[in-house]
Amino acid sequence: MKLYIAEKPSLGRAIADVLPKPHKKQDGYIEVANGDVVSWCIGHLLEQAEPEDYDAKYKKWQFHDLPIVPTQWQFKAKPKTKKQLSTLKKLLTKADEIYHAGDPDREGQLLVDEVFQFVNLPDRKRATIRRLLISDLNPQAVKKALASTRSNQEFVPLSVSALARARADWLFGMNLTRAFTLAGQKAGVNTVLSVGRVQTPVLGLVVRRDLEIENFVSKPFYEVIAHINKPNWGVFEAKWVPSEACKPYMDEDGRVLVKALAENVADRISQKQATINKVETKPKKINPPLPYNLSSLQIDANKRYGLSAQQVLDICQALYEKHKLITYPRSDNRYLPQEHFVEREQVIAAAEHNQGIESKFIKLADMNLKGACWNDKKVEAHHAIIPTTKKLRSAQLGHRELQVYQLISVQYLAQFFHPYRYNETKVELEISGGQFKAQAKQITDQGFKILFKGHEIEKESLLPELQVGEQLLCEKGEVKEKQTQPPKHYTEATLLGAMTGIARFVSDQSIKKVLKDTDGLGTEATRAGIIELLFRRQFLRREGKTIYSTALGKAFIQTLPESLSLPDRTALWESLLGKIANKETSYNQFMQPLCDELGGFIDSAQSINTNALKGVPVPAFKKRGARKGKFTRKRKPSSA
Repeated sequence: MKLYIAEKPSLGRAIADVLPKPHKKQDGYIEVANGDVVSWCIGHLLEQAEPEDYDAKYKKWQFHDLPIVPTQWQFKAKPKTKKQLSTLKKLLTKADEIYHAGDPDREGQLLVDEVFQFVNLPDRKRATIRRLLISDLNPQAVKKALASTRSNQEFVPLSVSALARARADWLFGMNLTRAFTLAGQKAGVNTVLSVGRVQTPVLGLVVRRDLEIENFVSKPFYEVIAHINKPNWGVFEAKWVPSEACKPYMDEDGRVLVKALAENVADRISQKQATINKVETKPKKINPPLPYNLSSLQIDANKRYGLSAQQVLDICQALYEKHKLITYPRSDNRYLPQEHFVEREQVIAAAEHNQGIESKFIKLADMNLKGACWNDKKVEAHHAIIPTTKKLRSAQLGHRELQVYQLISVQYLAQFFHPYRYNETKVELEISGGQFKAQAKQITDQGFKILFKGHEIEKESLLPELQVGEQLLCEKGEVKEKQTQPPKHYTEATLLGAMTGIARFVSDQSIKKVLKDTDGLGTEATRAGIIELLFRRQFLRREGKTIYSTALGKAFIQTLPESLSLPDRTALWESLLGKIANKETSYNQFMQPLCDELGGFIDSAQSINTNALKGVPVPAFKKRGARKGKFTRKRKPSSA
């Protein structure tokens, strides 16, 4: 008997649909005509044991018990899915061939592997397990995946990476949440002060931005604009470039802060000769944006429609599982396998049929273009999110579902458009010994941007024909007074952008270099949950699209050791976890330094200054979960 174990029932049904019929639907599995069986997990069937499962004394939160570090890690069956776990155990005993069909990511790999571990599957059976990688639930795609299975042994490092992450999250979150909650109680804060290796640095990003805005003092600065007359053309503008001698009167960003200096320059250039010293025109191009991964889709959907990261993820799951209109949505990849290129016309036709793309744009596409997105070397367990070839029989999509589907479809169609091209002209001038510059942009081909008109408005700026050595008249110099502006508060789009591009917020150059190659804070699957967790904990609040930190969130970050709220450590974790998956480092090399660190943080919690927390209004939490010291691990964990 062949046994297929899917990550969830919807994927199990998709597999069964392409296997011999008739089917017998049993309790927790489907038996197909030839006797093979398709069963499933329901997310994680197992969870990390709680501290009190190791020792009853840990039910009470006490400093002297910390850090809690299991010597022998334990999983336990989740109460709600214990029956399904029992079903899988019986089926695994009978199976001659086993197919692992977890989602094609780190968590999906562990989710099924941990079942094999828990039921003590014999080594001989474990060695023959096949890995079934499905990223599209339509029958044709499932059949193709069934024809190209791989040995599950190839994915052991991926599973070890996921296990290391889960255990590290448990150690970090459980121990430090207990430690700083106990510290907070000394300041009269009787609520859980949740610490996580991702959630706390994300909160730190928002708090630091809010404090920067609160403390920002706007200052005036001055620009000098020369109005240059070109006979038979008209007047164009050139901007003053201050010299080294002006540095004492400028800020660190090169802005002139002294009005008298700017006025003096403006007076000196009025009605004076302007000499053209340099004219340079270069053709420029911008290639079409790559197809979406989850974060880039969440960012665009928030900008365009105000959808939260969690809403986008939920909509994508429905488009993937219920409607089968898109490929695997939790992808962190923006590239496509070469073999998908042959399906492009069917994909576009389906997207048009399902109202994902307007016909007028399809007519403008060049279906023979094969851009940078088609790259086997950059595709790993899963590829970019794109439409499938499925055509709906009738209009079945809700308004929000259609909006997200259209974003995905248009982004895919953009791969068959030429680059956006323009000419960039830069001119350098000299007026009364001062240096000025002018710049122009002339669009030569809208290319893919024709798809996004109305959302990405491109402005042209024109200059007359100019020659080096040409002498013109500066009719007048004008001083423009401007004000320095504070940074903007985060929205979900900009916060997701910060999480994915976290290297920008790291000062250590050696760490910054490492982080440029990592995925940033969290993963595609967890970022939405982490943001939502911070709202539920009432560390953050929303006003329209804008995100603010609460008084509790600010006080908590101001109380914690700074290193816990900086992105350096957690982003490096992701780098190391990636190295475990690639067999470049080991589980122990990752875990041991973390265990060594815990003691220092717990010591600091006992002596830390908690004045910032005194008198801060706190939310009322239910006593379930972390209030009891209970940290449960869900399918896509949000406790990070």
